[in-house]
Amino acid sequence: MNVCIRVLADIDQINRCRDVVENLGREFSRVATVLDLAGNEVRLKILFLLEKERELCPCDLSDILNMSVPAISQHLRKLKDVGLITARKTGQTIFYSIVEEQLPMLRSLFDFLGETAMQPAA
Repeated sequence: MNVCIRVLADIDQINRCRDVVENLGREFSRVATVLDLAGNEVRLKILFLLEKERELCPCDLSDILNMSVPAISQHLRKLKDVGLITARKTGQTIFYSIVEEQLPMLRSLFDFLGETAMQPAA
């Protein structure tokens, strides 16, 4: 059993870290929500494709991911409900794209995927 036995607590460090965590509370919540949604493989693929292509309709995503349009639409709704993506309607077609303010956070995930794709297979 691991036990922590602290001889001397650095109260300044504890208070400083507590303040930082409290001040970033809203951001932690936002990032956790994004990671929770992006933790689903299909939604991560949808976000990746939307970032690469700028916008796609559910039919495009259905063809690319070999899934039904209703299944894709459910994933899109979840992403839209938390403000990760937005929709634009042209005639009967709805095009989805990533909300511009969300791109910096998502790009770090996509950059990792890009780096992984460029590495030679082991």
